Amino acid sequence: MGFFQPWFFYMIFDMSDAQAMFNVLRQSADADVVAAIERLVRDAPDHRLCRINVVDFATKSGLNEERVIAAFLHAARIGLFDLSWNVLCPGCGGVLDANATLKTVRREEYECALCAAGYEPTLDEMVEVAFTVMPRVRRIAAHDPETLPIPEYFRQIFWSSGIDLPDDFERIIEDVTLDSVELPPGEKAILSLQLPAEFVIVFEPVTHAAQFLDIKGEATRERQNLSLVFNKVRAPTGTIELRPGPFRLAFENRTDARVLPGVWIAGDALHGLLGRRKPFLTAKRLLTNQTFHDLYGTDTLDINQRLNITSLTFLFTDLKGSTQLYERVGDLVAYDLVRAHFRVLTEIVASEAGAVVKTIGDAVMATFPTPDRAVGAALRMREAMRKFNEERKSEDLRVSPSRSTTAATISVRP
Repeated sequence: MGFFQPWFFYMIFDMSDAQAMFNVLRQSADADVVAAIERLVRDAPDHRLCRINVVDFATKSGLNEERVIAAFLHAARIGLFDLSWNVLCPGCGGVLDANATLKTVRREEYECALCAAGYEPTLDEMVEVAFTVMPRVRRIAAHDPETLPIPEYFRQIFWSSGIDLPDDFERIIEDVTLDSVELPPGEKAILSLQLPAEFVIVFEPVTHAAQFLDIKGEATRERQNLSLVFNKVRAPTGTIELRPGPFRLAFENRTDARVLPGVWIAGDALHGLLGRRKPFLTAKRLLTNQTFHDLYGTDTLDINQRLNITSLTFLFTDLKGSTQLYERVGDLVAYDLVRAHFRVLTEIVASEAGAVVKTIGDAVMATFPTPDRAVGAALRMREAMRKFNEERKSEDLRVSPSRSTTAATISVRP
Protein backbone atom coordinates (compact mmCIF):
# COMPACT_ATOMS: atom_id res chain seq x y z
CA MET A 1 0.00 0.00 0.00
CA GLY A 2 3.00 2.30 0.34
CA PHE A 3 2.97 2.93 -3.41
CA PHE A 4 -0.62 4.19 -3.46
CA GLN A 5 -0.07 7.50 -1.73
CA PRO A 6 -2.66 10.35 -1.95
CA TRP A 7 -0.60 12.15 -4.60
CA PHE A 8 -0.83 9.06 -6.80
CA PHE A 9 -4.61 9.04 -6.62
CA TYR A 10 -4.62 12.76 -7.42
CA MET A 11 -2.45 12.14 -10.47
CA ILE A 12 -4.81 9.43 -11.72
CA PHE A 13 -7.78 11.75 -11.25
CA ASP A 14 -5.92 14.61 -12.94
CA MET A 15 -4.93 12.52 -15.97
CA SER A 16 -8.38 11.00 -16.40
CA ASP A 17 -9.99 14.43 -16.01
CA ALA A 18 -7.76 15.86 -18.72
CA GLN A 19 -8.41 12.87 -20.97
CA ALA A 20 -12.14 13.43 -20.63
CA MET A 21 -11.67 17.04 -21.69
CA PHE A 22 -9.67 16.00 -24.75
CA ASN A 23 -12.43 13.55 -25.67
CA VAL A 24 -14.89 16.44 -25.56
CA LEU A 25 -12.51 18.60 -27.60
CA ARG A 26 -12.32 15.97 -30.37
CA GLN A 27 -16.04 16.43 -30.96
CA SER A 28 -15.63 20.10 -31.94
CA ALA A 29 -12.07 20.50 -33.25
CA ASP A 30 -9.84 19.05 -35.95
CA ALA A 31 -8.56 15.59 -34.93
CA ASP A 32 -4.95 16.20 -36.02
CA VAL A 33 -4.82 19.49 -34.13
CA VAL A 34 -6.28 17.93 -30.99
CA ALA A 35 -3.69 15.15 -31.16
CA ALA A 36 -0.90 17.73 -31.46
CA ILE A 37 -2.26 19.72 -28.50
CA GLU A 38 -2.53 16.55 -26.42
CA ARG A 39 1.12 15.71 -27.17
CA LEU A 40 2.11 19.25 -26.25
CA VAL A 41 0.36 19.06 -22.87
CA ARG A 42 1.79 15.62 -22.16
CA ASP A 43 5.40 15.98 -23.33
CA ALA A 44 6.44 19.64 -23.59
CA PRO A 45 8.66 21.31 -20.98
CA ASP A 46 6.88 23.65 -18.58
CA HIS A 47 7.84 26.90 -20.32
CA ARG A 48 6.19 25.82 -23.57
CA LEU A 49 2.81 25.53 -21.80
CA CYS A 50 2.84 29.08 -20.47
CA ARG A 51 1.42 31.75 -22.80
CA ILE A 52 1.38 29.47 -25.81
CA ASN A 53 1.82 31.27 -29.12
CA VAL A 54 -0.75 29.37 -31.19
CA VAL A 55 0.42 30.89 -34.50
CA ASP A 56 3.97 29.68 -33.84
CA PHE A 57 2.61 26.32 -32.65
CA ALA A 58 0.71 25.90 -35.92
CA THR A 59 3.79 26.76 -38.00
CA LYS A 60 6.12 24.40 -36.15
CA SER A 61 3.53 21.60 -36.14
CA GLY A 62 2.73 22.00 -39.85
CA LEU A 63 -0.95 22.57 -39.10
CA ASN A 64 -3.54 24.98 -40.48
CA GLU A 65 -3.52 28.20 -38.42
CA GLU A 66 -7.27 28.71 -38.44
CA ARG A 67 -7.91 25.15 -37.27
CA VAL A 68 -5.32 25.53 -34.52
CA ILE A 69 -6.85 28.80 -33.32
CA ALA A 70 -10.32 27.24 -33.35
CA ALA A 71 -9.12 24.20 -31.41
CA PHE A 72 -7.43 26.29 -28.70
CA LEU A 73 -10.56 28.43 -28.37
CA HIS A 74 -12.69 25.33 -27.87
CA ALA A 75 -10.08 23.97 -25.44
CA ALA A 76 -10.16 27.17 -23.40
CA ARG A 77 -13.94 27.08 -23.35
CA ILE A 78 -14.02 23.59 -21.80
CA GLY A 79 -11.26 24.34 -19.26
CA LEU A 80 -8.05 22.92 -20.76
CA PHE A 81 -6.41 26.33 -21.09
CA ASP A 82 -6.63 29.78 -19.59
CA LEU A 83 -7.02 32.51 -22.21
CA SER A 84 -5.26 35.81 -21.49
CA TRP A 85 -5.25 39.22 -23.19
CA ASN A 86 -1.88 40.87 -22.67
CA VAL A 87 -0.98 44.48 -23.46
CA LEU A 88 2.51 44.54 -24.97
CA CYS A 89 5.24 47.09 -25.36
CA PRO A 90 6.00 47.31 -29.09
CA GLY A 91 9.55 48.33 -28.27
CA CYS A 92 10.87 45.55 -26.02
CA GLY A 93 8.04 43.00 -26.32
CA GLY A 94 7.38 43.01 -22.58
CA VAL A 95 3.93 42.39 -21.12
CA LEU A 96 2.76 45.67 -19.62
CA ASP A 97 -0.58 44.36 -18.38
CA ALA A 98 -2.04 40.84 -18.23
CA ASN A 99 -5.83 40.50 -18.37
CA ALA A 100 -8.27 37.64 -18.05
CA THR A 101 -10.68 39.40 -20.43
CA LEU A 102 -10.50 42.23 -22.91
CA LYS A 103 -12.93 44.19 -20.73
CA THR A 104 -10.17 44.97 -18.24
CA VAL A 105 -7.93 46.65 -20.86
CA ARG A 106 -9.05 50.15 -19.98
CA ARG A 107 -6.10 52.49 -19.82
CA GLU A 108 -5.80 55.10 -22.54
CA GLU A 109 -2.01 54.82 -22.40
CA TYR A 110 0.50 52.30 -21.14
CA GLU A 111 4.08 53.16 -20.24
CA CYS A 112 7.09 50.89 -20.53
CA ALA A 113 9.83 51.72 -18.03
CA LEU A 114 12.41 49.64 -19.91
CA CYS A 115 11.83 51.62 -23.11
CA ALA A 116 10.95 54.90 -21.32
CA ALA A 117 8.02 55.34 -23.71
CA GLY A 118 4.23 55.52 -23.57
CA TYR A 119 1.83 53.84 -25.98
CA GLU A 120 -1.88 54.02 -26.74
CA PRO A 121 -3.09 50.41 -26.87
CA THR A 122 -4.30 49.14 -30.23
CA LEU A 123 -5.72 45.70 -30.94
CA ASP A 124 -3.57 45.24 -34.05
CA GLU A 125 -0.17 44.47 -32.53
CA MET A 126 -0.25 45.62 -28.88
CA VAL A 127 -2.68 43.08 -27.42
CA GLU A 128 -1.69 39.42 -27.67
CA VAL A 129 -3.98 36.50 -26.97
CA ALA A 130 -2.14 33.57 -25.39
CA PHE A 131 -3.10 30.27 -23.80
CA THR A 132 -1.72 28.71 -20.59
CA VAL A 133 -2.49 25.17 -19.52
CA MET A 134 -4.82 25.01 -16.51
CA PRO A 135 -3.46 23.62 -13.21
CA ARG A 136 -6.10 20.89 -13.14
CA VAL A 137 -4.74 19.61 -16.48
CA ARG A 138 -1.03 19.95 -15.75
CA ARG A 139 0.73 21.89 -13.04
CA ILE A 140 3.62 23.98 -14.37
CA ALA A 141 6.14 26.28 -12.70
CA ALA A 142 4.52 29.42 -14.12
CA HIS A 143 1.42 28.77 -12.02
CA ASP A 144 3.65 29.88 -9.13
CA PRO A 145 5.66 32.70 -10.73
CA GLU A 146 7.38 33.63 -7.46
CA THR A 147 9.26 30.32 -7.61
CA LEU A 148 10.70 30.91 -11.09
CA PRO A 149 14.43 31.61 -11.48
CA ILE A 150 15.16 35.06 -12.89
CA PRO A 151 15.77 33.96 -16.53
CA GLU A 152 12.58 31.86 -16.51
CA TYR A 153 10.58 34.74 -15.06
CA PHE A 154 11.61 36.86 -18.01
CA ARG A 155 10.88 34.08 -20.49
CA GLN A 156 7.51 33.00 -19.11
CA ILE A 157 6.08 36.07 -17.38
CA PHE A 158 7.71 39.29 -18.56
CA TRP A 159 8.24 38.72 -22.29
CA SER A 160 5.35 38.13 -24.65
CA SER A 161 4.88 35.12 -26.90
CA GLY A 162 5.99 37.30 -29.82
CA ILE A 163 9.62 37.40 -28.61
CA ASP A 164 11.63 34.78 -30.50
CA LEU A 165 14.00 33.71 -27.73
CA PRO A 166 17.03 31.71 -28.91
CA ASP A 167 17.97 28.40 -27.33
CA ASP A 168 20.91 30.08 -25.57
CA PHE A 169 18.96 33.06 -24.27
CA GLU A 170 19.98 32.28 -20.67
CA ARG A 171 23.62 32.67 -21.70
CA ILE A 172 22.80 36.01 -23.37
CA ILE A 173 21.03 37.22 -20.22
CA GLU A 174 24.02 36.17 -18.17
CA ASP A 175 26.40 38.00 -20.52
CA VAL A 176 24.49 41.30 -20.35
CA THR A 177 23.85 41.14 -16.58
CA LEU A 178 26.39 42.77 -14.28
CA ASP A 179 24.52 41.57 -11.21
CA SER A 180 21.01 40.68 -10.00
CA VAL A 181 19.23 39.63 -6.85
CA GLU A 182 15.98 37.98 -5.69
CA LEU A 183 14.47 40.22 -3.03
CA PRO A 184 11.57 38.90 -0.88
CA PRO A 185 8.82 41.27 0.36
CA GLY A 186 10.05 43.76 2.95
CA GLU A 187 13.72 42.86 2.44
CA LYS A 188 16.73 45.00 1.55
CA ALA A 189 19.87 44.17 -0.41
CA ILE A 190 23.11 45.84 -1.47
CA LEU A 191 25.04 45.12 -4.67
CA SER A 192 28.67 46.15 -5.03
CA LEU A 193 30.05 46.15 -8.57
CA GLN A 194 32.38 47.87 -11.01
CA LEU A 195 30.63 50.10 -13.53
CA PRO A 196 31.96 49.81 -17.10
CA ALA A 197 31.95 52.72 -19.54
CA GLU A 198 28.64 51.61 -20.99
CA PHE A 199 24.99 52.62 -20.90
CA VAL A 200 23.49 50.57 -18.06
CA ILE A 201 19.89 49.84 -17.08
CA VAL A 202 18.73 48.84 -13.61
CA PHE A 203 15.49 47.01 -14.35
CA GLU A 204 12.94 45.23 -12.16
CA PRO A 205 10.37 43.16 -14.14
CA VAL A 206 7.76 42.52 -11.43
CA THR A 207 7.01 46.19 -10.71
CA HIS A 208 8.22 47.33 -14.16
CA ALA A 209 10.63 49.84 -12.65
CA ALA A 210 13.77 51.07 -14.37
CA GLN A 211 16.64 53.45 -13.79
CA PHE A 212 19.07 54.40 -16.56
CA LEU A 213 22.76 54.91 -15.77
CA ASP A 214 24.87 56.74 -18.34
CA ILE A 215 28.42 55.69 -17.46
CA LYS A 216 31.01 57.90 -19.11
CA GLY A 217 34.07 60.05 -18.45
CA GLU A 218 37.24 59.17 -16.62
CA ALA A 219 37.26 56.23 -14.25
CA THR A 220 37.10 56.98 -10.54
CA ARG A 221 38.24 55.12 -7.45
CA GLU A 222 35.62 56.77 -5.27
CA ARG A 223 32.60 54.60 -4.56
CA GLN A 224 29.40 55.94 -6.09
CA ASN A 225 26.07 55.16 -4.43
CA LEU A 226 22.45 54.81 -5.49
CA SER A 227 19.36 53.65 -3.57
CA LEU A 228 16.18 52.36 -5.22
CA VAL A 229 12.87 51.54 -3.52
CA PHE A 230 10.33 49.24 -5.18
CA ASN A 231 6.68 49.87 -4.39
CA LYS A 232 3.33 50.04 -6.14
CA VAL A 233 3.92 53.63 -7.27
CA ARG A 234 5.62 53.48 -10.65
CA ALA A 235 8.02 56.40 -10.92
CA PRO A 236 9.03 57.80 -14.33
CA THR A 237 12.22 56.34 -15.75
CA GLY A 238 15.16 58.67 -15.21
CA THR A 239 18.80 58.85 -16.22
CA ILE A 240 21.76 59.45 -13.90
CA GLU A 241 25.27 60.20 -15.13
CA LEU A 242 28.01 58.26 -13.36
CA ARG A 243 31.67 57.49 -13.97
CA PRO A 244 33.26 54.08 -14.49
CA GLY A 245 34.42 52.58 -11.22
CA PRO A 246 33.16 51.14 -7.92
CA PHE A 247 29.41 51.35 -7.38
CA ARG A 248 27.15 50.52 -4.47
CA LEU A 249 23.49 49.90 -5.28
CA ALA A 250 20.98 49.56 -2.43
CA PHE A 251 17.52 48.02 -2.98
CA GLU A 252 14.46 48.00 -0.73
CA ASN A 253 11.35 45.97 -1.52
CA ARG A 254 8.20 47.63 -0.12
CA THR A 255 5.81 45.46 -2.13
CA ASP A 256 4.03 42.29 -1.02
CA ALA A 257 5.76 40.16 -3.69
CA ARG A 258 9.25 39.07 -4.60
CA VAL A 259 11.13 41.51 -6.88
CA LEU A 260 13.98 40.69 -9.26
CA PRO A 261 16.15 43.77 -9.88
CA GLY A 262 19.08 43.36 -12.24
CA VAL A 263 21.81 45.58 -13.67
CA TRP A 264 22.08 45.21 -17.44
CA ILE A 265 24.52 46.48 -20.05
CA ALA A 266 22.32 48.07 -22.74
CA GLY A 267 24.54 47.07 -25.64
CA ASP A 268 24.16 45.21 -28.93
CA ALA A 269 23.57 41.85 -27.25
CA LEU A 270 20.54 43.09 -25.30
CA HIS A 271 19.12 45.05 -28.24
CA GLY A 272 19.61 42.04 -30.50
CA LEU A 273 17.72 39.83 -28.05
CA LEU A 274 14.79 42.26 -27.75
CA GLY A 275 14.66 42.71 -31.54
CA ARG A 276 13.94 39.04 -32.24
CA ARG A 277 10.22 38.74 -33.08
CA LYS A 278 7.79 36.18 -34.49
CA PRO A 279 4.09 36.36 -35.41
CA PHE A 280 1.57 35.91 -32.60
CA LEU A 281 -2.20 35.85 -32.19
CA THR A 282 -3.43 39.44 -31.86
CA ALA A 283 -6.70 40.61 -30.34
CA LYS A 284 -7.65 42.06 -33.72
CA ARG A 285 -7.29 38.70 -35.42
CA LEU A 286 -9.26 36.94 -32.71
CA LEU A 287 -12.08 39.48 -32.88
CA THR A 288 -12.38 38.71 -36.61
CA ASN A 289 -12.36 34.94 -35.99
CA GLN A 290 -15.59 33.02 -36.59
CA THR A 291 -15.01 30.44 -33.84
CA PHE A 292 -14.41 33.19 -31.31
CA HIS A 293 -17.65 34.91 -32.33
CA ASP A 294 -19.55 31.63 -32.10
CA LEU A 295 -18.15 30.70 -28.66
CA TYR A 296 -17.75 34.05 -26.94
CA GLY A 297 -19.87 36.54 -28.87
CA THR A 298 -19.18 40.00 -27.44
CA ASP A 299 -18.75 38.83 -23.85
CA THR A 300 -15.17 40.11 -23.69
CA LEU A 301 -16.07 43.70 -24.63
CA ASP A 302 -17.68 46.30 -22.39
CA ILE A 303 -20.38 48.59 -23.77
CA ASN A 304 -18.45 51.68 -22.65
CA GLN A 305 -15.03 50.44 -23.70
CA ARG A 306 -13.10 52.07 -26.53
CA LEU A 307 -10.17 50.25 -28.09
CA ASN A 308 -8.54 51.23 -31.33
CA ILE A 309 -7.84 49.14 -34.41
CA THR A 310 -5.68 50.88 -37.00
CA SER A 311 -7.19 48.89 -39.87
CA LEU A 312 -9.96 46.36 -40.33
CA THR A 313 -11.61 45.18 -43.56
CA PHE A 314 -15.39 44.84 -43.88
CA LEU A 315 -17.11 42.79 -46.57
CA PHE A 316 -20.80 43.11 -47.38
CA THR A 317 -22.64 40.63 -49.61
CA ASP A 318 -26.00 40.83 -51.31
CA LEU A 319 -28.19 38.00 -52.61
CA LYS A 320 -29.46 39.18 -55.99
CA GLY A 321 -33.10 38.74 -56.83
CA SER A 322 -34.10 37.36 -53.45
CA THR A 323 -37.58 38.88 -53.62
CA GLN A 324 -38.25 37.21 -56.97
CA LEU A 325 -36.80 33.96 -55.56
CA TYR A 326 -39.45 33.83 -52.82
CA GLU A 327 -42.18 34.53 -55.38
CA ARG A 328 -40.83 31.91 -57.80
CA VAL A 329 -40.19 28.89 -55.55
CA GLY A 330 -42.26 29.69 -52.48
CA ASP A 331 -41.38 30.86 -48.96
CA LEU A 332 -40.28 27.50 -47.47
CA VAL A 333 -38.00 26.49 -50.34
CA ALA A 334 -36.57 30.00 -50.65
CA TYR A 335 -35.90 30.14 -46.90
CA ASP A 336 -34.00 26.83 -47.04
CA LEU A 337 -31.96 28.10 -49.99
CA VAL A 338 -31.07 31.34 -48.21
CA ARG A 339 -30.05 29.42 -45.10
CA ALA A 340 -27.89 27.10 -47.20
CA HIS A 341 -26.20 30.11 -48.80
CA PHE A 342 -25.51 31.54 -45.31
CA ARG A 343 -23.81 28.29 -44.27
CA VAL A 344 -21.58 28.25 -47.36
CA LEU A 345 -20.61 31.92 -46.94
CA THR A 346 -19.90 31.50 -43.23
CA GLU A 347 -17.58 28.56 -43.91
CA ILE A 348 -15.69 30.57 -46.54
CA VAL A 349 -15.40 33.60 -44.26
CA ALA A 350 -14.05 31.44 -41.43
CA SER A 351 -11.50 29.75 -43.70
CA GLU A 352 -10.17 33.19 -44.68
CA ALA A 353 -9.59 34.20 -41.02
CA GLY A 354 -12.76 36.28 -40.97
CA ALA A 355 -15.98 36.34 -38.99
CA VAL A 356 -19.61 36.98 -39.87
CA VAL A 357 -20.58 39.92 -37.66
CA LYS A 358 -24.24 39.85 -38.60
CA THR A 359 -26.73 38.86 -41.27
CA ILE A 360 -29.18 41.49 -42.49
CA GLY A 361 -32.10 39.89 -44.32
CA ASP A 362 -30.30 37.90 -47.01
CA ALA A 363 -27.08 39.93 -46.75
CA VAL A 364 -23.89 39.20 -44.81
CA MET A 365 -21.58 41.60 -43.02
CA ALA A 366 -18.15 40.10 -42.31
CA THR A 367 -14.84 41.38 -41.00
CA PHE A 368 -11.31 40.34 -41.98
CA PRO A 369 -7.88 41.27 -40.57
CA THR A 370 -6.53 42.20 -44.03
CA PRO A 371 -8.01 43.25 -47.41
CA ASP A 372 -6.50 40.28 -49.30
CA ARG A 373 -8.43 37.91 -47.05
CA ALA A 374 -11.69 39.71 -47.88
CA VAL A 375 -10.97 39.66 -51.62
CA GLY A 376 -10.12 35.97 -51.45
CA ALA A 377 -13.38 35.27 -49.63
CA ALA A 378 -15.39 37.27 -52.19
CA LEU A 379 -13.94 35.30 -55.13
CA ARG A 380 -14.58 32.00 -53.39
CA MET A 381 -18.15 33.02 -52.57
CA ARG A 382 -18.95 33.62 -56.24
CA GLU A 383 -17.37 30.30 -57.23
CA ALA A 384 -19.23 28.43 -54.46
CA MET A 385 -22.57 29.85 -55.56
CA ARG A 386 -21.81 28.97 -59.19
CA LYS A 387 -21.19 25.33 -58.20
CA PHE A 388 -24.27 25.35 -55.95
CA ASN A 389 -26.45 26.45 -58.86
CA GLU A 390 -24.85 23.92 -61.24
CA GLU A 391 -25.71 21.10 -58.83
CA ARG A 392 -29.32 22.33 -58.64
CA LYS A 393 -29.42 23.09 -62.38
CA SER A 394 -30.75 26.57 -61.66
CA GLU A 395 -29.65 30.17 -61.16
CA ASP A 396 -31.53 30.71 -57.91
CA LEU A 397 -28.59 31.97 -55.86
CA ARG A 398 -26.41 34.78 -57.16
CA VAL A 399 -24.21 36.46 -54.58
CA SER A 400 -22.62 39.82 -55.15
CA PRO A 401 -20.04 41.15 -52.65
CA SER A 402 -21.54 44.64 -52.58
CA ARG A 403 -18.44 46.33 -51.24
CA SER A 404 -15.24 45.77 -49.33
CA THR A 405 -13.87 48.60 -47.27
CA THR A 406 -10.87 49.06 -45.01
CA ALA A 407 -11.51 51.21 -41.99
CA ALA A 408 -8.64 52.99 -40.30
CA THR A 409 -8.42 53.82 -36.59
CA ILE A 410 -11.88 52.66 -35.67
CA SER A 411 -13.23 52.11 -32.19
CA VAL A 412 -14.35 48.57 -31.42
CA ARG A 413 -17.77 48.30 -29.87
CA PRO A 414 -19.98 45.28 -29.27
